[in-house]
Amino acid sequence: MTPNAASSGPSRRSFLASTAVATAAVAGGMPLLTACGGSGSGGSREGTTSGKAADKLLPTYVASTLAKPDLPSKNGSSAGYTAKVDLAALATSVPDKLGTGAPFKIMSPLWGTPPKAGCAYYEAVDAAAGTKVTWQNQDGITYGDKLGAVLASSSVPDMVVVANWHLVGKIANAVTAKFMDLGPYLAGDKVKKYPNLAAIPSDAWRMGIFGGALRGIPMSAAAANFIVPYYRKDLFDKKGYSVPKSADEFLSWAKDATSAKANVYACGDMSWISAGLFGVRPSGTLGWNIGDDGKLTYRIEQPEYLEALEWSRKVFDAGVVHPDDKARSGDAGQRFTSGQILVFNGDMSAWYVKTAEQAQSNPDFQIEGMDYFGADGGNPALWSSQPATIWSLISKGASKEAVENALAAANFSAAPYGTKERMLVDYGVEGTHYTVKDGVPVKNDQGNSEVINAWSMLATPAPYYAHPDFPDVARKQVEWQQRMGAFMKKTSTYGMTVVEPTQYANLASQFEQLEIDYVRGNRKLSDVQAAISTWRSSGGDKLRDWYKELIDKNGSGN
Repeated sequence: MTPNAASSGPSRRSFLASTAVATAAVAGGMPLLTACGGSGSGGSREGTTSGKAADKLLPTYVASTLAKPDLPSKNGSSAGYTAKVDLAALATSVPDKLGTGAPFKIMSPLWGTPPKAGCAYYEAVDAAAGTKVTWQNQDGITYGDKLGAVLASSSVPDMVVVANWHLVGKIANAVTAKFMDLGPYLAGDKVKKYPNLAAIPSDAWRMGIFGGALRGIPMSAAAANFIVPYYRKDLFDKKGYSVPKSADEFLSWAKDATSAKANVYACGDMSWISAGLFGVRPSGTLGWNIGDDGKLTYRIEQPEYLEALEWSRKVFDAGVVHPDDKARSGDAGQRFTSGQILVFNGDMSAWYVKTAEQAQSNPDFQIEGMDYFGADGGNPALWSSQPATIWSLISKGASKEAVENALAAANFSAAPYGTKERMLVDYGVEGTHYTVKDGVPVKNDQGNSEVINAWSMLATPAPYYAHPDFPDVARKQVEWQQRMGAFMKKTSTYGMTVVEPTQYANLASQFEQLEIDYVRGNRKLSDVQAAISTWRSSGGDKLRDWYKELIDKNGSGN
């Protein structure tokens, strides 16, 4: 997200995109129980806590009433704020400092150049929250490697940020071994000491149950969160193009819109959204589902999986994909803004980022989100994202005072939109990090270099979009999620933070590269089919039994 945007949770793709001006981007997701796999043939299942047992571990939910959204959440969408906020009359969500000022350390991923210790931003938030944080920011791109090394050592910082994609190998088991049960501080009505944490939705909190205990403080996310097929509305209008509404229509339009001679191509890599067009489930935990026939299958076993890949290959074969997208080089977003491609696939944050980026230099630029369509032109079959995939956790070795200060920091970070605390976390100090122009906060260079994704990693409020300088973008983001959410279903593993048994951790890892190669014409369909067979015989069928037992014991997510 760029300087004048506010939102309640980052996605993995926007993190990996690494931009110095990005703060908290957009939501991703992951909800209900935790399965920590062991080394046995079936894997042990510690912490597979769900249902009524999980409810006993959760904080009492108390919704915030400080700022009513203009667009309430619907169909799993984020909420939206489109009206200007009176910056002189912001609400207070932390009336009393909950921190004692005792020092504690936080290790967190950071994308961009880390601010200097003791910078004006860190000092201002510490002063407001009553904390004294020493930030051990690590490069977000290589964070997993650093995390593994730290958790294997005897010196773990007081608070550590962990994402679901880090939960592989020894890191997965270390989450239970190294981080404390927060139940004595947050379960039930105890959370009311921290009102902003109490206002985080319960589904997000369920995702923080590891090893049978509440350990993770979540960054909550919208369930209706998908990769968006963006299109250049200004160029569509200029050319008189209609937005395609089926897979065949898209291919026909793409051929008409492509002019290699003029270096204008219809699109980038459409395999990013082909799963959504054909109803293929997400990869990872959410890829498992019990069908109407009662059989549990993984996504690569769906007939639609091969259909989606074959369609993506047709798009490449038709010559309508930009050569740099085929070569996986350069920046597809820049090709989109320069008009070299007319359709670009990105996460929800790109809607605002591209709008703000082009506002001055290219005033005719218009970006819109194309609605998903079913491959045959009917309704799409979309699958829910999870309501939290990133957590901050507190070390078992932290002192009681460090724990209380860490919770105070998380409570401050989870302040809702329209409050002084949210304003400080997102923008810093007026006059130092931003100025107000026409009622809208605008970051300066110091704000862009200091107010980046650090504090926002500790906890977030219920997911929302708010862009004071481009409020219409927030409206479009929420309305798009609401429309797409109407076609959304949950898999049997929705709401489950599952750590698979170690021997299966990399079982499906080959498919990402195989898919990339196949759609570009470098592998045969028979290669994909053979890989599916190998997956089954090499452990996929045993993993299916493991998941079946997990679901039978804990209940289905849908």
